[in-house]
Amino acid sequence: MSMEPQLVKSAERTVRILEALAESHNSLTLSELQQRTGFPRSSLHALMRTLVELNWVETDSGRSAFGIGPHALLTGTAYLDKDPALPFAQETLEDLRDEIGQTVHFARRDGGHVLYLATRESREAAHVIPRVGRRLPAHVTALGQALLAQLTDDEVVAILPEPLVGLTEHSITDLTKLTGELDQVRTRGWACEREQGTPGVACVAVTVDYRIPATDAISCSMPAGLAPAAVERITEAVIKHTRKLAATLRREGIR
Repeated sequence: MSMEPQLVKSAERTVRILEALAESHNSLTLSELQQRTGFPRSSLHALMRTLVELNWVETDSGRSAFGIGPHALLTGTAYLDKDPALPFAQETLEDLRDEIGQTVHFARRDGGHVLYLATRESREAAHVIPRVGRRLPAHVTALGQALLAQLTDDEVVAILPEPLVGLTEHSITDLTKLTGELDQVRTRGWACEREQGTPGVACVAVTVDYRIPATDAISCSMPAGLAPAAVERITEAVIKHTRKLAATLRREGIR
């Protein structure tokens, strides 16, 4: 008999529904939710009614489409509020952005994804894409590659989806190529990707080494056509500020 803990079906389904709604840029109909989750329509209907009543899900007057509700935001904000590393990371992002003038991020690995916890936008950014609370596949971001490089190749394979999904034509979707890239990250101590996650954007990232293996990283997004000398200057700044943050977190006893 298996000793693995069994998931409570209704609780698991509730979480999967919320994740499906959170990942969608648009409201979803009951049919679309059923297609994405595979849950029976009868149980899905009952769960949606409950989630709407509790303000975890919003719907229109005819209950024809559903989206994430305000109480989900309250819970997400509570996660950020309780994180002792975040105030220090935000201060670091401010200093880093002021020095290099580019958009900078602080993110945490969530399985095979990275979750953005803080961002400071370039003051010259014409089109701002909100990132806090967003989740992207780790293998297509410099943040994710820096954090995946902290793991063994077997650990990386175990957490990444099969097949690897690409976001652009430059995304790494071959596992052998990815593990080769992670070897380079381990050798040089920082990750760099060009247009793998977003067309026209390059990114460098460094892990915040206050935990072993590191769970967090800081990155800088910049135009993909930036001169090599400018990229080198930015990389050195990201390394300097990230190491300073890690030392501060260790000194503060934050783990």
